[in-house]
Amino acid sequence: MIQVLWKGRGGQGAFTAARILGAAWVGKGGYALAFPSFGPERRGAQVRAFTKLDDKPVVDRSEIIEPDFTLDLINPPPDASALAERFGLPTVNTVLLGKLAARLGIEITYLERAIEQVMPEKLWESNKNAVKATAGQSA
Repeated sequence: MIQVLWKGRGGQGAFTAARILGAAWVGKGGYALAFPSFGPERRGAQVRAFTKLDDKPVVDRSEIIEPDFTLDLINPPPDASALAERFGLPTVNTVLLGKLAARLGIEITYLERAIEQVMPEKLWESNKNAVKATAGQSA
């Protein structure tokens, strides 16, 4: 099982990215579980989101203690922030998502379909461009 921890603040898209990753993994024939953990439900509060990916059904719904990957939306690398700005995105969630998906061997078509499943249509183009750029494909 591959376990991913997303750390962010409310409004940065940690849970959205967790859901997109899970949907992309399912799209390619795997099994996934994505869920959030947060305190007070308000913008700016700390959020942890989790994605569990496997080739068999995921039944363990506990929080991830020892993740294989941790993606920090609060203190992202400068190159991720620059790319998000380039695509007019207010946060780096799909920039980091594209990088992780490339490492996991998830093809861009699965990410694009997952974006369409999870995000409103008005956000599709800029987020698809971000994942294409960071997954090693031109945008």
